[in-house]
Amino acid sequence: MINLSEFHSYVADNHSNICQVTVIHNGRTMINDMWNGWKVDDTVHTMSVTKSIVSLLAGIAIEQGLIGSIDDYVLDYFPEYKIKRGEKTIQKVTLRNLLTMTAPYKYKSEPWSKICVQEDWSAAALDFLGGRRGVTGEFRYSTLGIHILTGIISAGSKMTTVDFANKYLFEPLTTAPRKIYIAPDAEAHKAFTVGRTPKGNIWFSDEKGVGAAGYGLCLSAEEMSKIGLCCLNKGVFHDKRIVSEKWLEESTTAKLCCGEKFRDMKYGYLWWIIDENEGSYAAIGNSGNVIYINPQKELVAAVSGYFKPTVFDRIDFIKAQIEEKIED
Repeated sequence: MINLSEFHSYVADNHSNICQVTVIHNGRTMINDMWNGWKVDDTVHTMSVTKSIVSLLAGIAIEQGLIGSIDDYVLDYFPEYKIKRGEKTIQKVTLRNLLTMTAPYKYKSEPWSKICVQEDWSAAALDFLGGRRGVTGEFRYSTLGIHILTGIISAGSKMTTVDFANKYLFEPLTTAPRKIYIAPDAEAHKAFTVGRTPKGNIWFSDEKGVGAAGYGLCLSAEEMSKIGLCCLNKGVFHDKRIVSEKWLEESTTAKLCCGEKFRDMKYGYLWWIIDENEGSYAAIGNSGNVIYINPQKELVAAVSGYFKPTVFDRIDFIKAQIEEKIED
């Protein structure tokens, strides 16, 4: 069993950027603690945890018939996009490629300065989608490229992504609505990304109000734990279905292995697969932001942390300091 005082001291001494930890086991909140002066409803920039939330939103949009299928071609949702001369690959890229990080791109490193200065990031990202190598099925982790996904959700629903999320995800989860945040300049963009103070209930968006798909969503650990609990309960929260069970099962089933750079973890639809045997999976963001779900052990663990780029994930921390001790 976890000694809460010892746990608090351990985190303070060994994980200096952790702000909040919420743990739910067998339907009971076991830990809801804070560090660094943060309050329970303060939010952090969850970084790439955003990606897994976008996966849920894509599933909701498909269930509502706003998106046809993950095997639809990306360009079906951007009929006005003008294909570059000589381009023969972008026409074959599907939503499945975006969700599994197997979409091909025409860049070596993510073109932040070329996409993030545009009004419409989805259109700007399309300019970098495709390339001479074709659709190879190779895993290529992207933060900017998958902004196309939130553009598709917005196009299909005829709502901003943030409004769609508020209506169909956050409100049913009894979570405060997020507001669109648009950085006025590059300096403000950087301050948002690397700042170490609470963010408020916001989602970083482009100038069209489309929430960034790869990063930018701000949540507290308690709010993240509600998302985790909904997933643990196969898409149901407080007896209300939010996400289809079928979509969650598909999303959290391994599609490919991501290689040594990513600790040889496997990947579903924007979810990291931690252990196939026990069915555990996670939303993982830079600086150690995590929503960890282990259905076999009826466990949800959410960790929030302010910006610290040397921390990729905290799965080992969750397993050693929470999961194993709860089992004991």
